[in-house]
Amino acid sequence: MSEAAKRAGSPTRAISPPPLRRKVESTVTTYGSERTVASFFTPTSQKKPEKISWRVVNSVVIGKYTTDSGEQPARREKAKVAAFDLDSTLVVTASGNSFPRDSSDWRYHVVIMSNQKRISLQKELKGGRADSKSLTNFKERVTGVMRGIDIPISVYAATEDDENRKPRTGMWREFVEDYDLDVFGVDLAASFYVGDAAGRPRDHSAVDRGFALNVGIPFKTPEEFFLNKAAKNVPELFNPSSYLKTDPADNVPVPFARQSPRELVIFCGSPGAGKSTFYWNHLEPLGYERVNQDNLKTVRLVYNPVNLKRYAYSGCPQRQKCIKVAKEFLAAGSSVVVDNTNADPNTRAEWVSVAKEFNVPIRCIHFTSPPELCKHNNAVRAANRSLNPESRPPLPGIAFGDFLKRFKEPTLDEGFSDIVRVDFRFQGDEEARRLWGQYWV
Repeated sequence: MSEAAKRAGSPTRAISPPPLRRKVESTVTTYGSERTVASFFTPTSQKKPEKISWRVVNSVVIGKYTTDSGEQPARREKAKVAAFDLDSTLVVTASGNSFPRDSSDWRYHVVIMSNQKRISLQKELKGGRADSKSLTNFKERVTGVMRGIDIPISVYAATEDDENRKPRTGMWREFVEDYDLDVFGVDLAASFYVGDAAGRPRDHSAVDRGFALNVGIPFKTPEEFFLNKAAKNVPELFNPSSYLKTDPADNVPVPFARQSPRELVIFCGSPGAGKSTFYWNHLEPLGYERVNQDNLKTVRLVYNPVNLKRYAYSGCPQRQKCIKVAKEFLAAGSSVVVDNTNADPNTRAEWVSVAKEFNVPIRCIHFTSPPELCKHNNAVRAANRSLNPESRPPLPGIAFGDFLKRFKEPTLDEGFSDIVRVDFRFQGDEEARRLWGQYWV
């Protein structure tokens, strides 16, 4: 158990069993090696019924622990949910110590929701079971935690970088469906989520805090919840909703207008800055032809030095195919947009030379989106098909780091006739706004 949980002493909150109203589907009952050894030395007459059931739904591993008391009667009021992260919140090791609780009449559905990307789900063709060493180890570790807490509790573990991974809300939706909590609803104000990833300087991320904000329930760190410590000021999270504010239509300036019958326009901006969306919304209707390295399959392969996985992303230095296609469009009398990152002066200089060759003006559109916004856009479009019309795969963090390393702000001295600055503005219907306005990273 974590230090915060160990030092909690007498608790101030009561946690009691949730009603189990749905049958478990496709369960695999197991307790791992620890349970097996204990069961082996226990006389058959003294053995208790198995208490933990496991199943896998898409990329989520779900475990449910029930006590001998059985199911509780269905409630006729909104449910209260006590939700916790696992690592560095409830436990640092599988200690089996009891979770603090008292005898007041507050009753909660208790659930653990954890990102566990290290789990590898290997589907067997027969039986529909998932089995791997990492999954087995996780089950054994969580089994010790559940047996130590020894109250009805569920665990949901997201194993992929998809809609289920915190701060995204797929695990929460699955939990609500499992317990039919949509019948009478969830008392969001009386529920809470406790996690250590709060966006503090020493935290690895802010996914727990973002998850609670997405769900709409109060958030506490382990120190605040278990030790009753005062909340500390933390840096403000990147807030996507701040980009959803719109000005009246008659006050929005025209972002781009053609200046010459034939011209070359190059984009300059990070991956995920909104370049392609800007093209489709504002330049394609004006008849500009688009040249893009991703579409021309000239992306390069790089290796992530951490996990040695290979990724493909735009920013290829071998842009000769792009230049060839652009020249063909210009020779045919068309205006051209180069929809690439064009991060540094040397890259942009090649396009200035193309413009001189065809005696056309060259213009630069500079996209100013900060890294946090670009990473947010990347995550949103990868997880939502409706917001990803070009079916682009998610980019690794190295793509954003590479851009920042090479980036030099464009200047007129490079040979541009003008530089148009574009600050990101979200455009979309209400459903798109709802999706985009959540925390995704």
